Amino acid sequence: MASSSGNSSSGSPTIQNSGSEEDLRNLMDQRKRKRMQSNRESARRSRLRKQKHLDDLMAQVDQLKKENGQILSSINVTTQHYVNVEAENSVLRAQMMELTQRLQSLNEILNYINSSTATASAAVGSGSCMFEAEEFQHQGFGDSVLNNPWNNMMGLTQHPIMASAELFDY
Repeated sequence: MASSSGNSSSGSPTIQNSGSEEDLRNLMDQRKRKRMQSNRESARRSRLRKQKHLDDLMAQVDQLKKENGQILSSINVTTQHYVNVEAENSVLRAQMMELTQRLQSLNEILNYINSSTATASAAVGSGSCMFEAEEFQHQGFGDSVLNNPWNNMMGLTQHPIMASAELFDY
């Protein structure tokens, strides 16, 4: 019996060693599975973060494209407004030049009338600034000046101002 108890006592630690090895392997396998599962979860979270970041960037791209479109539209409207204002300014400049020339002509006519009136009044001696009717008509002024001075002065006809924006296109 002593020999059998020696065998069984020496066989038991081997079984315990192989049992503890097996337990150790099971424990290592379990840790490995946990680590693999944890790595899978971490990779999944990382993929989700990357996808969310990509979605956020795509949304930002869409928003920036929309803002760029609005800015371009605003620039186009402002540019068109600028072109319209420039054309209107060109027309106004042309009208101003024409009106300046008309004013200069009218001032010359007034100067002529005043100088003729001064000459006529000096000749008559009355000190009056009025022409005699015959002298006035003889100088080239007709009844149209007396009735409507804006229509016809010294035989010159006035034409309406006809400047347009197309005239000043580059």
